[in-house]
Amino acid sequence: MKPSLLHITSIAVIATALPSCTTVNPFTGENQISKAARGASIGALGGALAGVLIGDDTKATLTGAVAGAAVGGGIGYYMDTQEAEVRRQLQGTGVSVTRAGDELILNMPSDITFNSGSSALKAEFSSTLQSVSLVLNKYTKTNISITGHTDSDGSTGSNQTLSVSRAQAVAQDLNSRRVSGERLLTQGAGESSPIASNSTVAGKAANRRVELRIVPKGNQF
Repeated sequence: MKPSLLHITSIAVIATALPSCTTVNPFTGENQISKAARGASIGALGGALAGVLIGDDTKATLTGAVAGAAVGGGIGYYMDTQEAEVRRQLQGTGVSVTRAGDELILNMPSDITFNSGSSALKAEFSSTLQSVSLVLNKYTKTNISITGHTDSDGSTGSNQTLSVSRAQAVAQDLNSRRVSGERLLTQGAGESSPIASNSTVAGKAANRRVELRIVPKGNQF
């Protein structure tokens, strides 16, 4: 059906109203639109548009917006609180935490994870994974993708095998700490995704890493 002027006006009001919720980032001190508000806004717009397509009145538009906001905001809030907990647990460990939409990316560099050419976890890495597992076991509405990476030393094939072994080693450790294996996906990227130049010692060390991507399960919200 063709959207009416009333439908379009309703959607415009929703789009401008929801993102107005701001929070203070506890790590930077800056005001920002909360992830929950942004998620609610996106969900509301999607729901409103769905309401336009399946309904013939403004009630359908607003009903769709409310339902979409509940889902989008719920995921955003859930990941907001999980992010704060992850940052608190991993402060000072050397693990960097990055937020990408509704996903959390934990970058674990080689100096705290593995020796060069090895997939055996360093002893000091154990306490870090214990902190990670505490959060993962508290926030169970997420899946965890674990990707191993290497530098360019050695053959492409051996690096691919090593990267898979490193990802599996992290998954096995988390699973031993009661993180469900059904939530854990492992993969190896070998030397194919460097984040620094392999021409320097420091660059190679940065490229030898494991990344954990914490992703919300959409069907849980």
